[in-house]
Amino acid sequence: MVSEQLKRMVETDARPGKVAWIGLRAARREPVQAVRTALIEADGLVGDHGRPGKRAVTLIQQEHLPVIAAFLGREGIDPADLRRNVMVSDLNLANLRGAEIALGEAVVKIEGPCPPCSRMEETFGPGGYGAVRGHGGWYARVVHPAPLNVGDEVVRISG
Repeated sequence: MVSEQLKRMVETDARPGKVAWIGLRAARREPVQAVRTALIEADGLVGDHGRPGKRAVTLIQQEHLPVIAAFLGREGIDPADLRRNVMVSDLNLANLRGAEIALGEAVVKIEGPCPPCSRMEETFGPGGYGAVRGHGGWYARVVHPAPLNVGDEVVRISG
């Protein structure tokens, strides 16, 4: 049983996050295009080839990009290469598993970790999959559709 003190600590974030980047891919295996604004609907982002349901929106932590780059021996990596929809900063997504969060006016529920896809070997070369493993982001279900903009605040709603 989780103590009340531990539950409070898990549910307390140091500060709000922000939407740092948004990406859409028109079809499977198509390049991800960075956009400044998008519309989150019940089945995911309009214009994105996503999966409706609990994997409707994929998120990645901006702070993980330098870690992945270090594993690859690179100076940096483009968030589009990771094939996620939304990159957030300043808020630990791992601490939000099972929580509902506001992405601007939209609300999503963080359902679980999103493992890297096999494309990481194509994109980064040998070892690409392993470099992203554990840093592949999170998938989420849409609770409340709304527009999304780079710079929007990201905050925990519940959980």
